[in-house]
Amino acid sequence: MRKEPFFVGDIVHVFNRGNRKQEIVRDDKDRARFVQMLYYFNDEYAPLNLWKSDFHRRFERATEWPERNPLVKMHSFVLMNNHYHLILEETKEGGVTKFMRKFGTGMTNRFNTKYKETGRLFQGAYKARRVDRDNYLQYLLVYVHIKNVFELYPGGLKNALANFDDAYEFASRYPYSSLGAYFSNDHIANSIIATDMCGDTLKNKEAFKEFAKNCMDFVYFDENTTKVTGKE
Repeated sequence: MRKEPFFVGDIVHVFNRGNRKQEIVRDDKDRARFVQMLYYFNDEYAPLNLWKSDFHRRFERATEWPERNPLVKMHSFVLMNNHYHLILEETKEGGVTKFMRKFGTGMTNRFNTKYKETGRLFQGAYKARRVDRDNYLQYLLVYVHIKNVFELYPGGLKNALANFDDAYEFASRYPYSSLGAYFSNDHIANSIIATDMCGDTLKNKEAFKEFAKNCMDFVYFDENTTKVTGKE
């Protein structure tokens, strides 16, 4: 898919999957590192050899580094075993492109070094689409935070839908998604995401739950076009 040109103020949905649909994370250390990289690579300075560092706290910052200067504003994310979704805002010209280049390279370097692999980690360049309608964003938030994580619920998506209330709590507690940061001030994603844009939709936990429940049957993701379809 050809990447669209993005302009300052644009909201962008970014997606990528592992090469040949392989896993991009294999254990919880990999998953925690993914979340750290969302923070560290979202910086004009962040070095590409970050994966060599051993940070003991969530978001330590080396004393010799300059003041943090984010490339993008991050609104939402979810990590699955073999793919991820991000919702970003272009806050400076070329910010999304620069961040994604650093993020993709850093992920690949760390994975290949840790697991003694070679070659590319992802199936190709990331796919990205501008989010240009409020109702589209709402369906996208359901897909990113709920439908994806329901796949990880014991018994998979079908069982999650049959036990929606419990599965929704499962999704709310999933640590490798930004959803929990909208409901709690003590979540790993609190230092990563900006809650201003999606707050009206996500901060009311019960209202978002009801909206998600009502539209789960017709929210689908087309990987080729990076488009979430929903009832208009």
